[in-house]
Formats: sequence, structure tokens, C-alpha cells
Amino acid sequence: MALVSMNEFLPKAKANKFAVGQFNMNNLEFAQAIVDAAIELKSPFIYGVSEGALKYMGIEFTVAIAEAAAKKSGLPIALHLDHGSSFEVAMKCIRAGFSSVMFDGSHYSFEENIRLTKEVVKAARAMGVSVEGELGTIGGVEDDISVDEEHANLAKPEEAIRFYEETGVDCLAIAVGTAHGMYAGEPNIHFDIIEQVSKAIPVPVVLHGGSGVPDEMIRKSIAAGVGKINVNTENQVACTETIRAVLNKDAKIYDPRKYLTPARNAMVEVVKSKIQLFGSSNQA
Repeated sequence: MALVSMNEFLPKAKANKFAVGQFNMNNLEFAQAIVDAAIELKSPFIYGVSEGALKYMGIEFTVAIAEAAAKKSGLPIALHLDHGSSFEVAMKCIRAGFSSVMFDGSHYSFEENIRLTKEVVKAARAMGVSVEGELGTIGGVEDDISVDEEHANLAKPEEAIRFYEETGVDCLAIAVGTAHGMYAGEPNIHFDIIEQVSKAIPVPVVLHGGSGVPDEMIRKSIAAGVGKINVNTENQVACTETIRAVLNKDAKIYDPRKYLTPARNAMVEVVKSKIQLFGSSNQA
């Protein structure tokens, strides 16, 4: 099966009150773990690829890995640019074979964010590629970008609704109190904002910073209208902690397969738990 637009499954997710996971691909082992978990549970999913990951893996390798996963699995899989910083980066990804892109204009003024997002949507739609927009500023650390709590701004529902109406994005990430990375305490999610926006627009709300959010908050977010949830840090932690444990146990290991295999297996379990929590099992 070829890579697909997020529109292959996000409308169904919103209508049937489940969420599709975006799991970030940081290398081959991440990609394998994600697709193996999805195959077992018959779930659609989204490979998220940040600009930092693109620099690390190379765009050609990234697309080839995702296409191989789609062919192997027969599942509806979207390859999605995560937090694209410009029209040019989004177009580069589309030309290379990405089936979905995010344009993150949240650091621009509201009007400029709308203008730039509209440009991406117009170009992407002509290629059958889905687009995610973002409104408000999500705290935490994503790649090399850090936003402290003081500068994280919640999305205003009336602006989010107008943003959708003027841009026509296929899903909308809004800042509602989550953060990239792991939480020191519990996040303060504003479910009222999710619900108000979701009721007013036909496309799903996206929850960024899904790692470490308590299960009950995830369920409540989905019930309020979230149809896409991003997870990266929990897989990174599972991978790194497993590798560290293996090497601490046997310092003589030098074959990377000896520690990357258990690390991959650990990530499979993380992804399976998220798919089950999000309710996307058997939705492929």
C-alpha cells in the first residue's frame, strides 16, 4: 500500500471518537517498532518527522523507510512533516514523497500565520497532501527549540475557529496546556478549549505533547474532540533506557544489534499501549 494523506483516517477518527497516533521516526529502529506495533493491532498511524530528524536521516532515506513500511504492512500510513518551519521546507517534503505536512506558524502574528498557512494548504491540496496548522504556543522542548512555561500561550477558541475557516487545514493543533517532552508534574489541559473548537470545526483537534499525559486525560481529550495525538519522548526514553541497561549489564557488547533489538522491542510495547489507549486498534 502507498503512503496516504491523513484524510484517509482522520475524518473517521473524529466521527467515531478515537485518535490516531503520530509517532515520530528518528531512525530505522523507531520506524520498525512503530509499524510492527500497528500491524499487530491493525491500526492506522502517522510517521512524524521533524526537521531535525530529516537532517539526521536524510530525506531520501526517510521516505524510503516509510514507503517500505507501508508496503510491508498494508496499513494506511501517513508520512508527515512535524513542525515545518517554512513553505519551502513543506514543498521539499512534498516533492520527496511526504503525504502530509505541518506548517507551524505559531511564532508569527495571527494574521501572518493565516496567510502563510493558506499558501501551504493551496500548494499541498493540489498534490493530494494533507496539512496540519498550529495556533498558540506549546511549551517544552522539540528538537533544539525550547519554549518555557512563561511563553507558552493557550489558543483562543474564537481565533482557532477563524483560523480553520480561513485556511481550510485538515487538522488543527491548538495549545491547550500540554508540552513537548516529559512532564515534571501533571499537565493542566484545558478541555473546554478543545471542546469549544472541536464542536465548531469539522476537522480534528491535534494534541501535541502526548508523552507522559495521564491516561484519563488522554481519554477525556479524545472525548472532547482530539483526533490526532503526537508521541515521541516516551519512545525516546524507552529506547535510551533499554540501551543503557543492556550496556551497563555487559560492557563488552559492541554489536549494535545486541542493544538496538531490545530497544526496538521496548518501543513496540510503548506504541501498542498508546494505540490501545487512543482507541485506534482495528480501525485500519
